[in-house]
Amino acid sequence: MNILIKSAKIVYPQDKGLHLKKKDIFIKNGIIDTISSSVDVPSPTKIIDIKNLHVSLGWMDSGVSFGEPGYEERETLANGLDVAAISGYTDIILNPNTNPLPDTSSDIVFVMEKAKGKTTDLHPLGTLTKNSEGKDLAELFDMGNAGAVGFYDFKKQISNPNLLKIALLYAQNFDGLVFSYPQDGNIKGKGVVNEGENSTVLGLKGIPALAEELQISRDLFILEYTGGKLHIPTISTKNSVKLVAAAKKKGLDVSCSVAIHNLMFTDDSLKDFNTNFKVVPPLRTKEDCKALIKGLKDGVIDYVTTDHTPIDIEEKRVEFDHALEGTIGFESAFGSLNRLFGLEDSIALLTKGRERFAIREPKIAPGATANLCLFNPNVDWVFGPEHIESTSKNSMFLETTLKGKVYGTINNNQIALSNFE
Repeated sequence: MNILIKSAKIVYPQDKGLHLKKKDIFIKNGIIDTISSSVDVPSPTKIIDIKNLHVSLGWMDSGVSFGEPGYEERETLANGLDVAAISGYTDIILNPNTNPLPDTSSDIVFVMEKAKGKTTDLHPLGTLTKNSEGKDLAELFDMGNAGAVGFYDFKKQISNPNLLKIALLYAQNFDGLVFSYPQDGNIKGKGVVNEGENSTVLGLKGIPALAEELQISRDLFILEYTGGKLHIPTISTKNSVKLVAAAKKKGLDVSCSVAIHNLMFTDDSLKDFNTNFKVVPPLRTKEDCKALIKGLKDGVIDYVTTDHTPIDIEEKRVEFDHALEGTIGFESAFGSLNRLFGLEDSIALLTKGRERFAIREPKIAPGATANLCLFNPNVDWVFGPEHIESTSKNSMFLETTLKGKVYGTINNNQIALSNFE
């Protein structure tokens, strides 16, 4: 397949000769053939010519959930990957949030086989413990050999500190990446929202920041003792940023992420008891949001994630206490980040992180495999139900003004475009 991207501004700071320059990009059979001010192309060639078109490397998300196997009513692998592709993502890390849970090599192989042939590449996580029960380590080495890029008991704390110690020690034998969810379940208790003034006014049980910060402190002490590689997904508090910063200053091999919705929204959004705003970790305060944004700018927080979690309507249209946690986030991701950080910083955040998960780093250069995102950063628009392509519709971004629209991606000698025309 031949593709010509006409007169696109390339956002690629790795090459000063291309960065923010308008160029034609000719792609032949999935490989970038020519980058020039003007390209003559053979017939037939699909020509992409869009006003104010921008191009960057394809984006990566370090933690998304679908449903298959077990919860196909929420999202299938096929549709989830299609939505990721038209939202700008060419690589996603898939959370172990299914039934059955992926705790063996055969489970990893199943997911990877189902995901073949898509524009977006899927990189699965295996569970850290068998059935995510927090008792015995799962088949980490075998799952790693099968393609798992890390090990995570999704949204569950590792209650036993010795188990985390053993996991970090064992995973060093094959350079494995251990995830530890930052929440002490005993302190969280039955909490459903951030503990503070709003939880009191609304009469909802609170989750104190201490629940997150205590777990992170413990995990970092263990990491300092064992060595190894630790990833802390979706931190949400001001002091969590400080704890990670101090650990990095010591030279510990720790990374962390933050969910985009924890940058955009606070617990002030809960006043209408809209269950789309029920997430874990919970929405925190304005002070926390500011600290998280600063943490990203300073490089303390490594990655932004959509924390895309489809939940079907039956599990959301219930009383707030009983609703499942989660919001979808693919379709609104770029427009949210671009509004907060601007073009170049947003693209830097969206394209970083592959090396942490041992994923091949793409390039924009002749001879390189085309792994590209197409977008317009200068469109202001209001996100509505008609913009949701996910099977589940549980988005807290509805009625939010966003800046920038994604047209699609090119990867694996395929092209996925949204209905922008």
